[in-house]
Amino acid sequence: MNWMSLQVLLGGVSQYSTAFGRVWLSVVFVFRILVFVVAIQQVWNDEQKDFICNTLQPGCANVCYDKFFPISHVRLWALQIIFVTCPSLMVVAHVKYREMKDEKYTTLHKGDHLYVNPGKKRGGLWYTYILSLVFKAGFDAGFLYILYFLYHFDMPNVTKCTEEPCPNTVDCYISRPTEKKIFTLFMVVSSSVCIFMCFCEIFYLINNKIRKFLRKRRDRITDSNYRRVDPTASSTQNLSNLEKAKVAAEEKESMPT
Repeated sequence: MNWMSLQVLLGGVSQYSTAFGRVWLSVVFVFRILVFVVAIQQVWNDEQKDFICNTLQPGCANVCYDKFFPISHVRLWALQIIFVTCPSLMVVAHVKYREMKDEKYTTLHKGDHLYVNPGKKRGGLWYTYILSLVFKAGFDAGFLYILYFLYHFDMPNVTKCTEEPCPNTVDCYISRPTEKKIFTLFMVVSSSVCIFMCFCEIFYLINNKIRKFLRKRRDRITDSNYRRVDPTASSTQNLSNLEKAKVAAEEKESMPT
């Protein structure tokens, strides 16, 4: 698989991300994809060939290997990286949809724009971004649970097998178990860091949303008190042209699409 093409595709997501999102992308590219391509695939390239059992019974080693390794670590991590990075494409697709919609609106309304900045996280794009973060954290947590359920984040030196057609309890030996355990823990830690960054970004976005809502509410209360003090002043007199343009732009950005 060409992982560099995935990196180029997701590189465009950084321009729509917060600081936490950019850190998440850096961790994924440097500590997960790069380590996976350069080191992990080389460590696990001999996993079945060097899985040796102390018996000459035909088929015993294959059956025991299938029991202890129902899915390869390499393939499991490859699926994890694909599933974790795909939700970011939701944000890119939503921004492209906004840009197409804004282009059509500009054509029909003689230069007026529907969105001041299609990539700004307001309205429906804000919810899409939050949903992508939930999916990313959920996929990472799910794959960590699968890895723990299958292997308990461990790599033993010797495993005992009693499966047929083995004649009795046989000992099977895994190649380079210490090195594989180190890389397993490394991938677990990097996945945990990514989950933590997703939760930090969710908290950051929700906190900003609440602060903006409270600020708008305070401004409405202040404007209402001002109108009570001067009931003869109209809303047009109270707002400057710049303020009215800002209000109109915020209304367009808060559209649910």
